[in-house]
Amino acid sequence: MTSPRILPADHPDVAALTAEGWTVAQESWAARAEATDEARRRWEEAAAVVKELGAFRQLTSDDVPAALALDAATAGDYPGGPATAHAPMTAESARPTDVRRAFGLFAADGALTAMTYVDLEGPVAEVDFTVVRADLRGHGLGTALKAASMLALAFPASPDEGPSPAVTVFRTGGAAENAAIRRASERLGFVVDERWLTLAAPTGDPG
Repeated sequence: MTSPRILPADHPDVAALTAEGWTVAQESWAARAEATDEARRRWEEAAAVVKELGAFRQLTSDDVPAALALDAATAGDYPGGPATAHAPMTAESARPTDVRRAFGLFAADGALTAMTYVDLEGPVAEVDFTVVRADLRGHGLGTALKAASMLALAFPASPDEGPSPAVTVFRTGGAAENAAIRRASERLGFVVDERWLTLAAPTGDPG
């Protein structure tokens, strides 16, 4: 069986493949947000409800078991196809480092209810994923957590609390069918700058 092809929407091969019978199986996007003063005000507004939703803090190696448990419980909840698939975390990938930061929201009983992981490369941060426990979705936890984490990385309360250099650009993305993440990203000021297509081979193509 021929594997799907994942290409930028404006790639010249898209027209050629569709002419050969390939079909669009999934659309996805990527977006960018810069850490400006205007963005800071936007993120502070979105993050203001964090205290009402739980205790926010950066995750440490002590939180790996809880992060793995939440990841396992939500593994099947990511919409989309190969381009936006979430790889289950391992003990290694769940462990925060200087270049892989993680933040979480904790309930009053200490349970981890939401988390976001962000990979850093210099001043650029790529949001790997953000997830909320299934029974708590629809209350803005994901958006608030993402905003609070962006503030912590771009505008840390003290130099010792944030990365060096501080983050100036954030990137995120998702499946076109995931309306929730798209709305959250727009609220946080992300602007779509890439569109991707996952193309499926014609039926009966043996590969």
